[in-house]
Amino acid sequence: MKSFNGKVVVITGGNSGIGYETAKKYKSLGAEVVIIGRSEDRIRKSANEIGATGLVADVLDVSALDKASIAVKEKFGKVDILFVNAGVFFGSPVGQTPEEMFDQQVGINFKGAVYTIEKFLPLIPEGGSILALSSILANTGMANSSIYSATKAALNAYARSAATELAERKIRVNIINPGPINTPIYGKTGMAEEQLDGFAQAMQDRVPLKTFGTPEDVANLVVFISSDDAKFINGSEINVDGGININPVLG
Repeated sequence: MKSFNGKVVVITGGNSGIGYETAKKYKSLGAEVVIIGRSEDRIRKSANEIGATGLVADVLDVSALDKASIAVKEKFGKVDILFVNAGVFFGSPVGQTPEEMFDQQVGINFKGAVYTIEKFLPLIPEGGSILALSSILANTGMANSSIYSATKAALNAYARSAATELAERKIRVNIINPGPINTPIYGKTGMAEEQLDGFAQAMQDRVPLKTFGTPEDVANLVVFISSDDAKFINGSEINVDGGININPVLG
């Protein structure tokens, strides 16, 4: 992989899982990395481990994103790569979704993602790259995931339009659709441990490669898509899912 020396990378949700591993990868390739997250303690710890700049901001709070973009502008003056990674998943059957659960998912996965792009876009120069972390569930129905799936489908639609509009500025916008990836998000679904184990096994059985992916698998793809080696890839949805889209029976 080519060097990212001189590049500035901003990653939301950068203190754990896919965001953390992606931040590590960029840093190892010479980039200046900014990670953004809600927990001050976790952001500070992760930033120290990686050698990144850590900023505390909740993507639910548009004013906090404003402040974060100002802080990045003051320190670095630009953002070459924006990885919109922050997201949440709560499972619930249709007809049984608490309003708070709905608001959290729509607020973080869609509104938060949109305003992350809106607020950092003025800092992205010609030739920059925006990547949105979505999900294969944006295109595949799975039981108990209707709201989550809808937020990711909305994000993908927004990103496709953004790719069209920003092409004249030579800013590429691409979508990463992970399948089953072993990340902390599964532990935050509200499922009991036994139920979660059963869900994980059922998912793994449907993956042709018979395993979950890792955050590193996604990080490697994100870094490649944002690099000059992928300069003709724009407006694409790219699955990293072990082939589960071949047999997408997720009910």
